Amino acid sequence: MRDPYEVLGVARGATDDELKSAFRKLAAKHHPDRNPDDPGAQERFKEINAAYQLLSDPQRRAAFDRFGAGGGGGFPGGFPGGGAPFDFQNFADVLPGDGLFGDLLEKLGLKTGDRGDLQRELTVTLEEASAGVDKELTYDRAEACSTCAGSGAKPGSELRTCAGCNGRGKVRLQQPLLPIPIERPCSRCAGRGRVVVTPCGPCRGTGVITKKRTIIVTVPPGVEHGATRLVERGGSALRADRGPGDLEIVIKIAPHEVFKRLGDDVVCQVAVSFADACLGAEVSVPTLDGSGRVRVPRGTQPGTILRVRGKGMPRRVVGGRGDQLVEVQVFVPKRLTPRAEELVAELAKELGQHVPARVEPEHQTDRGFLDKLKDFFGG
Repeated sequence: MRDPYEVLGVARGATDDELKSAFRKLAAKHHPDRNPDDPGAQERFKEINAAYQLLSDPQRRAAFDRFGAGGGGGFPGGFPGGGAPFDFQNFADVLPGDGLFGDLLEKLGLKTGDRGDLQRELTVTLEEASAGVDKELTYDRAEACSTCAGSGAKPGSELRTCAGCNGRGKVRLQQPLLPIPIERPCSRCAGRGRVVVTPCGPCRGTGVITKKRTIIVTVPPGVEHGATRLVERGGSALRADRGPGDLEIVIKIAPHEVFKRLGDDVVCQVAVSFADACLGAEVSVPTLDGSGRVRVPRGTQPGTILRVRGKGMPRRVVGGRGDQLVEVQVFVPKRLTPRAEELVAELAKELGQHVPARVEPEHQTDRGFLDKLKDFFGG
């Protein structure tokens, strides 16, 4: 029996964290699953495992430090009280992951511990969210391989009883600090009890392949950004003997060029002329249902909010619809004819305002809100 400190390559005063770190590195390097062509890997791994179990137990470590291997603190048979040492039977008990089977599934973006639940996003426009819509969603999910019927084995080949669990599909773990053993699915066979000898070509022995699936999602009127819909059994099927997981659909509402949503209300801006703002008028405004009309009161100031009842988003709970809030922006023309300039100057004098000197307008190339409104109305 070799010195356990020498086996792990640590000093006698090594801390628990140093012991654990050294053990994981060595276990990863010498585990039989990582060294299938090395007949000595199994013995080295057992030696590393036994050394760590001795030194990770304070009583056994203290006995070994005081009396050596013959003092009851050594390897199997020397555990105080006659208990059996902890035995790692699976690579998943050593490091994150699930052995060779888990490595293959992870290449598909899956893990053996997954239930197969998926989450996908569905983007709709504000108009679609208002009216409701049936929309297609195409996504990838894992399904049982049709070539091997989910077994992972090449058609015509046999499955071998798993050596890690002796065909039980579960392994029993005895932790040093726990009085009872713990059972968990065998990671070497993913709980099946049998392992693939000759893997299936299309699924590479995993029993699952990735396929595209298209479904119709019904988006109800008034749906909110971030709302979710659950499609039972719409997720991935990671094993042929189990049903697929669920699919959670997250609704995303795309930003709108004209409208902003505020709860059940929608907000937009409308540009009116100086004359309309002064004298009052009825002007066209965009709505979620198309074009509408709103009355601009006499003497309306820039930034005034006008409310159009019942033109907002449908209310999901109490029924009815929210309102549309229209922010008034006074449109100032960039260029005036000489006659128009004279009239504006006369108006300023009439109102007792200062008449400024003429300033040439700067050239502007930015696409403004008025241009967006023209697009909305098809102009």
